[in-house]
Amino acid sequence: MASSTDYMDFEQPLRELDQRAAQAEPAARAALLAERERLQAQIFANLSAIDRVRLARHPARPQTLDYIGALFADFIEIHGDRRFADDGAIVAGLAYFKRQPVAIVGQQRGRATAERIKRNFGRPNPEGYRKAARVYELASRFRIPLITLIDTQGAEPGVGAEERGQAEAIARNLELMARVEAPVIACVIGEGGSGGALALGVANVILMLEYACYSVITPEGCAAILWREATPDNVARAAEALRLSAPELLRLGIADEIIPEPPGGAHRNPAAAAAALGKAIGHHLARLLRLDAAALRAARDRKFAAMGGAFVADASPDGGRVEKRGGIG
Repeated sequence: MASSTDYMDFEQPLRELDQRAAQAEPAARAALLAERERLQAQIFANLSAIDRVRLARHPARPQTLDYIGALFADFIEIHGDRRFADDGAIVAGLAYFKRQPVAIVGQQRGRATAERIKRNFGRPNPEGYRKAARVYELASRFRIPLITLIDTQGAEPGVGAEERGQAEAIARNLELMARVEAPVIACVIGEGGSGGALALGVANVILMLEYACYSVITPEGCAAILWREATPDNVARAAEALRLSAPELLRLGIADEIIPEPPGGAHRNPAAAAAALGKAIGHHLARLLRLDAAALRAARDRKFAAMGGAFVADASPDGGRVEKRGGIG
């Protein structure tokens, strides 16, 4: 049972039920726990966009190294970009998924203060993306499947990062991922923000955990640009407008599969969350390994070319007219 500090704002009714259940007799406790299960399902079925963002940012949510430890064997981490430094915000290396050699690149936010500083709060610098590029090139050269784990608010926005070529480093990642001659699976495990996330997201398959989010900008950044002030109301409005939740992105053809999370979110049962993600990776990897390099690249090209021209249902009261909105083709 969760402690009082583990509850998010929208979970307060659950906290009250947990407190009552802890003090109740066994017979009454069973009824209260059944009511809790029902209420939790109702709350999580009606989460707002900003609530999903808060879940994606939960400090106890499993991170890249947690999933690597749970799903992969014999992980050998690669350090440094051979130009400037080693960026702790990017974890990269080689491992086995079951008996299949794979390349792994992911963002690590850190938890304790010292680790967060070491990891730059999950905001990669150019050297982090250049470290990732080393692994992308290895994956392509040796036809090793590439698996990425996305969890960042965005790339480091500081002057130093820009001086060292942040935009070029991200662009280079996009180019390399687009032409990797091996299966590429991107997993959005938390918050995927801006080009900092997309640099790990050019994949044949994009998987999203149920309460993850993926967007061109954070809700706070969007609110500051559109309304000049990132008030809580403006941030919530921006989150809704960005369509950043897994169900929205699946409907728009950006995400390919939503991975169900344990009741209450991945942080409530990290082992179950990892098992669900591993099952999905295994399913898609088995399918992609049957394709040759040319077919993999062509499928990746088609996937991303179709995103901008996706058909979505118009919400007008004329019966759900379908229209094509912008994009390529």
